[in-house]
Amino acid sequence: MEQQSQSTELVVGVDDKINPVKAFVLGLQHVLAMDLYIAPIIIAGMLALSAADTAFFIQMCFFGAGIATLIQTGFGLRLPVVQGPSYVPIGAIGAIGGKLGMGAITGALLPGALIIALLGYPLKWFAKSVHRFIPPLVGGTVIMIVGISLMPVAMGSIYRAEGALGNNLIVALVSAGVLIVCMLLGNKGNGLGTASRLLSVLVAIVAGTFTASFFGGVEFTAVQEADWFSIPTVFPFGAPVFDWGAIFTMVLIYFIILIETTGTWFVVSTVTGKELTNERLNRAAVGEGIGCFTAALFGGTPMTGYSSNAGLIAVTGVGSRIAIMASGVILMALGLMPKLSALITCIPEPVINGIFGVVCVAIFVNGMKVIQLVKLNERAMMIIGVPILLTMAIVVLPAEALQSAPSFVSYFFSSGITVGAVAALLLNVLIPNKEKAAAAQNQDQPRSA
Repeated sequence: MEQQSQSTELVVGVDDKINPVKAFVLGLQHVLAMDLYIAPIIIAGMLALSAADTAFFIQMCFFGAGIATLIQTGFGLRLPVVQGPSYVPIGAIGAIGGKLGMGAITGALLPGALIIALLGYPLKWFAKSVHRFIPPLVGGTVIMIVGISLMPVAMGSIYRAEGALGNNLIVALVSAGVLIVCMLLGNKGNGLGTASRLLSVLVAIVAGTFTASFFGGVEFTAVQEADWFSIPTVFPFGAPVFDWGAIFTMVLIYFIILIETTGTWFVVSTVTGKELTNERLNRAAVGEGIGCFTAALFGGTPMTGYSSNAGLIAVTGVGSRIAIMASGVILMALGLMPKLSALITCIPEPVINGIFGVVCVAIFVNGMKVIQLVKLNERAMMIIGVPILLTMAIVVLPAEALQSAPSFVSYFFSSGITVGAVAALLLNVLIPNKEKAAAAQNQDQPRSA
């Protein structure tokens, strides 16, 4: 993706050195603000796993997310990206596991992960594809689509959370309000303002959880019942079973996930001002593939860069790779210590999603920053507007509308991000760029003597 030089408002830069205590606190914010246990819980329900297997499955997703985060941030993309379970393959994993068993899920995940890694190295095709098909216009549109499609998720989760709706709304408003106040205080530039912005998410979580406790919305029974330690094992749900149909389905879904995570990389690139060079993009594909492969080995699901955490970088001004790698270590520790992972799940859902709503706004605005220098002619308006329209169409699409559709169709149209991103890519290719063609023609014409 071609990028102009970008000004950033980071308080802590990507490569800034920070001490371990500060890294832990800043990294903990990202972990606490994640809802990475939601996708595993949904999948476990679809597979009818026992309570013990469900808890273990969630643990392994924490553990896999930690490894994938360390791989991507430390050696792959080398930008502050937190990895977590993707929502895109939920339907496919549920269908494969329900029909063929848990071993078939692992067998379907491993080959696709290796193919994604090969696209980066040794083939080096990924960066070429991104630069050819994803200019700033498409990249900015994808970022805005991510923000737009996640907003209803945040709001809907508040409405559907356990407890009285009025109480949930108060908790969400307190969480979001405290976050916004901390962000505004951060604009003052003094010591208090800087601290307020750096710790804004952590302060918002504490304030929201404290408010929820008045309504009886905080429950720690799961923490009391959980074990202290649990050692991960390779193939915990049995040896992999390789079914060609399942493998083909997951390979296609991996490419959709790659489009999703590329949108997150655009957000991070925009916020941090770091260019997505060919080398960085190819390394990112390798990191994505190896992270997904490792997660599958330990019984987890495909990992992707979390857009919400990319938005947190804009909110807090913390772009440090060291802080994000601390998040990876914390996630691995949560995978090894069930009692701690259970503690994270005790944060009330309205708290997380109140904060999540503000983060979605930050993501959307950063998408606008990417396209602000693009000339908004009719072609650009269609490439931006139609994908957003299609994304919203998927967001409001009734779930029963896809029940009779073929499996892959239902997988594809279950994600507004995927539909919008693919639409933006196709429209950019199909709609002629007359200005670019005219400029190329003028360059080819011989100059008069």
